[in-house]
Amino acid sequence: MTISGPIQANAKRANPNGLPMRTAAVYDRVIGASLARAWENVLDWEHLPHLHSSSFSSLELEEAGSWGWRALTKGLPEDTSPETRVELVVDRENSRYVSRTLEGDLPGMEIWTHFSKLADRETQIRVEFHIPHVDEESAAKLGSIMTGLYDTLWDEDERMMVERQAALDAKSTSPDASTTIDLGNAEQLSETLPLTIEIGGKAVNIVKVDGTFHAYGAECPHMLAPLSDVPLDTDGCITCPWHGYRFDIRTKKTTNGQGLTLAPTFKVTVNEHQRVLVSRA
Repeated sequence: MTISGPIQANAKRANPNGLPMRTAAVYDRVIGASLARAWENVLDWEHLPHLHSSSFSSLELEEAGSWGWRALTKGLPEDTSPETRVELVVDRENSRYVSRTLEGDLPGMEIWTHFSKLADRETQIRVEFHIPHVDEESAAKLGSIMTGLYDTLWDEDERMMVERQAALDAKSTSPDASTTIDLGNAEQLSETLPLTIEIGGKAVNIVKVDGTFHAYGAECPHMLAPLSDVPLDTDGCITCPWHGYRFDIRTKKTTNGQGLTLAPTFKVTVNEHQRVLVSRA
């Protein structure tokens, strides 16, 4: 991936092209996540069409780096939504970033988001929506739409950040390698699947694919997304709800090229009494 920076000249300056800009709305909220999680979320372009699937249908990355990222995005429905080129540029010195529409609906629109630390795990967010070439009435209508959208987006982002922080906090604990759990009779167990159990303080999913029991850690190895409630598809795979990484439960490996493996690994055996036993592999 080539990393050269934003294509918008003077990208960190408000309204660098001198457009007839109007402030459409300002959105304020506090999230229960640290500044570190908030900035991590800003640079995480990959989650947009997955975590925010009710707002984005697709994203095609053009370029990314510590400066931010640029991508082609589409809304919903995908077949009729116009393609929009968006460039997000970070201004860490001023604890803010801008998402700027380069092409598509509302070209020249700038959405400036400011962060302020309130506590170790509490961040104040202030979002300003600046739209060019609109009158006051149109700006007010667009502002109302944008604040409603951002309420949903930040609800989803905050939930992800809180869950990721909890997973990071718990990462120091690892399942007891000597632990073996008896899940009971194989036939009876089959009727209760999928099932999530706990081994050494870690969630483990139990499923059956092609007549064989499988166990896997209910946490995505990419950014620790919880996988307990993610259903198996007809191919015996699960898809991470945050970034769309797809894992084959039989091999525990990704199917779409990321080279990741679900961990830790677990062994499932059915003994001579038809009892299903799960232990750390």
